Amino acid sequence: MYDLIIVGSGPAGLSAAVYGKRAGLKLLVIEAKPMSGGQILDTYEVDNYLGLHGMNGFDMGMKFKEHADMTGAEFKTAVVTQMEVEGETKIVKTADGACYEAKTVILAAGAKHAVLGVPGEDEYKGKGVSYCATCDGAFFKGRDVAVVGGGDVAVEDAIYLSRMCRKVYLIHRRDRLRAAKGLQDKLMQCENVEVCWNRVVDCIYGSDLVEGVTLRRTSKQTEEQSGAELTAAGQSGAELTAAEQSMENLAVEGVFIAVGMHPNTEAFRKVVDCSEAGYVIAGEDCKTSVPGIFAAGDIRTKQVRQIITAASDGACAVASIERYLNGNA
Repeated sequence: MYDLIIVGSGPAGLSAAVYGKRAGLKLLVIEAKPMSGGQILDTYEVDNYLGLHGMNGFDMGMKFKEHADMTGAEFKTAVVTQMEVEGETKIVKTADGACYEAKTVILAAGAKHAVLGVPGEDEYKGKGVSYCATCDGAFFKGRDVAVVGGGDVAVEDAIYLSRMCRKVYLIHRRDRLRAAKGLQDKLMQCENVEVCWNRVVDCIYGSDLVEGVTLRRTSKQTEEQSGAELTAAGQSGAELTAAEQSMENLAVEGVFIAVGMHPNTEAFRKVVDCSEAGYVIAGEDCKTSVPGIFAAGDIRTKQVRQIITAASDGACAVASIERYLNGNA
């Protein structure tokens, strides 16, 4: 019987491990991958973590793990598939058939960014392809970038990047945005933002770093317009296929993908209350709908999802756990 089981070993989980061991708790960290660190392992450089400016994301993840190891935290590599509650006991089951019991659990399994699934996306991840404008935008100051998406996050990213980038292209597959009207109004006031309507990214290309994206038009009307434009320019539309007419290259050095997030909550949704989007409902004290179960990091409902806020959640969750174990929850 553990005092605490932590599901996930990103910044939230590792922070919780450090604070948990300092509090004298017998704890276990269950991580899905054999290397701790979470999403930051795929981050080329972290520019905004206090005191560690410009550190490579992989190195930061290793430093976090090293700190947790120094406390004597126990780690187990396994995929959590199910969680049950029997009275005050929490039961965590994994894909390898193991079963662990604890008085408390911290859900820190994080979230994953929705991807485009186009050629070049994986290749240039961290080399021009980013899923977080506030994390990586400063690296593209004075440069041309593209934002992909049409919701609130995409529009917010475009507005944010417009303050530091020379030109921002917002690429959206439809002829209207899904973002809130107030955000759209602010976007249209940004003189260096251009919306590329009815377009999707077909591929991301470059050499060592991103050099551009190939866009494909999504509506028949725009394809017909493209053919007419070619003819008017002296090149017969008949010389090119319809597919070729609908393609265009856009030179950018950064591609910010904002097409959604998917919280890793599949194993927990039958136990704790989740939002419509699938995030575990928990406040700054990290308490969920079930006493003794807490949520920390990107997996929980929150406004800002950054490394520093995830680490903060780990500390806050353990503070709440101490109160719970002492009967002061």
